[in-house]
Amino acid sequence: MITNNNIDNGKPFDWGRTSENYAKYRDIYPDEFYEKIHSLGIGVSGQRVLDIGTGTGVIPRNMYRYGACFTGTDISENQIEQARLLAENEGMDIRFLCQSTEELDFPDKSFDAVTACQCFFYFDHDIAAPKLSKLLSNGGKLAVLYMGWLPYEDAVAGASEELVLKYNPKWTGKGDMRHEIFIPEVYSEYFNMLYSEIFDVKVRFTRESWNGRIKACRGIGASLSDNEIAAFEREHMALLEKIAPDKFDVLHYCAVSIMEKR
Repeated sequence: MITNNNIDNGKPFDWGRTSENYAKYRDIYPDEFYEKIHSLGIGVSGQRVLDIGTGTGVIPRNMYRYGACFTGTDISENQIEQARLLAENEGMDIRFLCQSTEELDFPDKSFDAVTACQCFFYFDHDIAAPKLSKLLSNGGKLAVLYMGWLPYEDAVAGASEELVLKYNPKWTGKGDMRHEIFIPEVYSEYFNMLYSEIFDVKVRFTRESWNGRIKACRGIGASLSDNEIAAFEREHMALLEKIAPDKFDVLHYCAVSIMEKR
């Protein structure tokens, strides 16, 4: 269980509670997202890559095709268990370890790149920045990645978000708009910023998969009781039947920032 006064006004959350739904419904990044990362020299063949906050291993599993040697770490044992099962079922040789980013235990210069997708704002950066620098080889890259829906521009996303807030008014994941990833000042001591970009993507869902995606967010599956989650799901599916066709696209934006070790 994680409690952070800067996230959801201190309401506790636990990604392990939603691991099965996370594995089923949050592997949603489009191919252009991975192609962009690869084109920027991250996850290329022969590279040693550490994916921190890996969750169910979405980044390592989807970038495995490019030939890098991936290791994934996460604070949640349930998430790591799902990552291992999914990788094994897909015949992928990926090492997954249950370790917090602040307590990573690898020799210096073990990796050529580190990726952090959808998780960067959870870390204690005063600890993470120097640790990640030590773990990277000379000239190693740190790629910070994010994708979020746009509730003010996409009607379905906006309606779903309003319902999340009905069940969890403390959720601070609301109201996202396009913005570059915030990189704390401490990283400038250890890294040089190389590249930053924002671009839009449309992600295809069914009513079931969009409901699953929302249910697997921090504001619902990771923080509410089982009864609250079930009530949300009933109301959300009824809402989607009124406002969404069987299949539909949801507008998202992607943000990519790449730093190089000093």
